[in-house]
Formats: sequence, structure tokens, C-alpha cells
Amino acid sequence: MSRLGKKPIIIPQGVSVVKTGDFYIFKGPKGELKKSFSSSINIELRDGAAQLSLKNQTLKNSKAMLGTSIALFKNYLKGVSEGFWKKLELEGVGYKVQADGNSLVLALGFTHPVKIPAPEGVTFKVEKNQITVSGPDKESVGQIAAEIRAKKPPEPYKGKGIHYTGEIIRRKAGKKAVAAA
Repeated sequence: MSRLGKKPIIIPQGVSVVKTGDFYIFKGPKGELKKSFSSSINIELRDGAAQLSLKNQTLKNSKAMLGTSIALFKNYLKGVSEGFWKKLELEGVGYKVQADGNSLVLALGFTHPVKIPAPEGVTFKVEKNQITVSGPDKESVGQIAAEIRAKKPPEPYKGKGIHYTGEIIRRKAGKKAVAAA
């Protein structure tokens, strides 16, 4: 068994984990998530901790499934207690963003505005040229941030477009720089 599988996962204060049927419901201050884990994983909830182990170690991918389930369990606990977020920046003249209720409206130089609806549990916060995507589910926050970035990815010559805060964009030399060399 892995080292991660031997350690119990501590459930933070204010978070509850309840099993109903095949699903585990995680409730906390940031929201509620519902997840079904693999049938080869045994989850024991007791004394403010959870212990994940394998039911049958002879299956080919059972050890990998244990590590994945532990990571997912920890992400769900962190999501309902603290939440996840991603920050994106718009760079370029004329690129604008505004929040319209539960969706984003982006002006990216197209003939039409691009409207992106927020999935359930995800919220958008707009400040000047920054978009903050936040929510309890790490997967949906990362997915919607990637979809926003894909609408106008940064181009390598001037860096215009939508990029993650802190993302390094590799720049290419332009025609003038290449001709001078």
C-alpha cells in the first residue's frame, strides 16, 4: 500500500462528509459537492478523519485508483472549505470584459461580443482587465478558465490576448528584428 493510503485524511472544521447511496456529499462554507468514487476503493469515515484503502489489491489499476481517489478526496475537502480560483488577464487595445449577471461578456475584436455562462457553483469577478474565476470544484474552475483563455489565446509577437496571471509568454522576433540580423 502507498504511503498516502496509510495516512488518514483529516476533515477540516466546518466540513461534513456524508455517504448517501453510492455518492459522498461534501458540505462546507464554500458550497456543496457530490462525488462517486470507484467501487474498488473502501472509504471509512470516523472521528473527523477519512481512511481510504483498497478492497481488492489484485486488480491491475487498483493502486493507481487509490492515489487518484485520495487526491480527489483532498481536493473536494479543500474546495468546500477554502475554494479554488484562477486569475486571467486581458492584454491588448480594445479588449474589454464585463460581468453580466452570472456570465461574462468579452469584447475581443470580433464582430460580435463573446458571452460565456458560468457553470453551477462558479462565480466570476471582474476588475479592470482581470477576471477571477472561483468556486469549490477544482475541475470546473480550471475548465471554465481554460475555455475563457481559448477564446483569444496570447499571440507570440506582442503578447495580446487572454493569459493566466503570471504566465510567461514566449515572444518571437518580428520581421524587422530578423531582417536586421
